[in-house]
Amino acid sequence: MNFPTWMAGVQQRTEAALETTLPSSELAPGRLHDAMRYSVLGGGKRVRPLLCHAAGAVFGADSSVLDVPSVAVELIHAYSLVHDDLPCMDDDVLRRGKPTCHVEFDEATALLVGDALQTQAFNALSKHLPGIAPARQLDMLNLLATASGSRGMAGGQAIDLAAVGQQLTVGELEFMHIHKTGALIRAAVLLGAHCGEALPEAMEHLGRYANRIGLLFQVVDDILDAEASTATLGKTAGKDAAANKPTYVSILGAREAKAMSAKLRQDAHDALEPFGESALRLHELADFIVARTF
Repeated sequence: MNFPTWMAGVQQRTEAALETTLPSSELAPGRLHDAMRYSVLGGGKRVRPLLCHAAGAVFGADSSVLDVPSVAVELIHAYSLVHDDLPCMDDDVLRRGKPTCHVEFDEATALLVGDALQTQAFNALSKHLPGIAPARQLDMLNLLATASGSRGMAGGQAIDLAAVGQQLTVGELEFMHIHKTGALIRAAVLLGAHCGEALPEAMEHLGRYANRIGLLFQVVDDILDAEASTATLGKTAGKDAAANKPTYVSILGAREAKAMSAKLRQDAHDALEPFGESALRLHELADFIVARTF
């Protein structure tokens, strides 16, 4: 199976799993459930589920089991986007080519959507997982909680808001994005590995890969924000520059930012060497992240 076919398959099964996991709009409160489904379904690259499935495949994890952490991490990601777009945060009106949740519904509903998606993620991951020992499942829940909270994604967003108009060093910017973007990407990779027979040494190598991939995703995101159009991105282009936010492009320049992305991609590939051909999909995802146009 080639990479595009494999990727489409994972995206389709993730969409189906999300469809099943999210409450029906016909259930009360219908407007909230409708807004949750609006914010999650029918859009996005599903990079985190792709990473989860690719990492799980290295260790022989069953796809039906991998669907569960894939859904959980994607719901956390979706909640973060809904909150990120709110007027009190980045105040954006476009996401994935359609009006953001607070524009389509209202701000109060969007706030509740983010809250509900976060709890729905843990609801999904806390249910019985065939073949996964309870102690390992507790580790998975702890991993996702840590990656989502003040020591992970939420903390990174707080640092990001405080950095508006500031002159950061590359090291300070990297620290911010290890938390804001990288923590959830790292969690996606390690959650996939937890679904298989991964030994501690293997988890260390995967952790290095995930750290590089997390930063790589953000560097490419900064480049796209500076160079791609709104129509291509499906969200407002040039938003970071307009908001006077520090980015890899604003600090390094476009040329050096692209050189950094190439270095991060190579580092990611190098971290996978111990796994040989079994890590093919993880290698391909590193290349996909660099080559993406939206």
